[in-house]
Amino acid sequence: MMKIRCFDVNGIKGGPVGWLEGGASGRDPGGARPQGLSDLDGEQFGEALRSRLDYAQRKQLDDYAPRELTVPSGMTRKLSYQGDAPVLAVKLQELFGLADTPRIAKGKIAVVLHLLSPGQRPIQVTQDLKGFWERTYPEVRKELKGRYPKHPWPDDPWTATPTHRAKPRS
Repeated sequence: MMKIRCFDVNGIKGGPVGWLEGGASGRDPGGARPQGLSDLDGEQFGEALRSRLDYAQRKQLDDYAPRELTVPSGMTRKLSYQGDAPVLAVKLQELFGLADTPRIAKGKIAVVLHLLSPGQRPIQVTQDLKGFWERTYPEVRKELKGRYPKHPWPDDPWTATPTHRAKPRS
């Protein structure tokens, strides 16, 4: 579970120990109520935390650790907080034109990008989008252009229009 280093949990109603008292919405398949924070999955933990926050605190949490990000294609993609850094799984074509890796927590934490093919298969995992465009993209383009001919594979991803769709029919 990712630690939110920038968020002050001391002001939360009930404190960390009280999160489970009425705050945990989930039960395991057998119907047992979670006994501790370690029994909660990431989504249950997030909901238990959010249920104990007032509006201002929820707003602060959303500013530091958003549930989703809007990518250059205009689509909204969900962030995953299961590891040490937040993960954004997104199709490569949706990031055309984006030079820098997205960041959260007021720019303090870089998102780990799981770059996907048009078929939703992983191509690359990186926190250095600029380096990917410069060094790796030309090889990826060569390899995947033949496999996914209906999708755009521009020579210059820096100036290409981001899209979540295949090329328009002619």
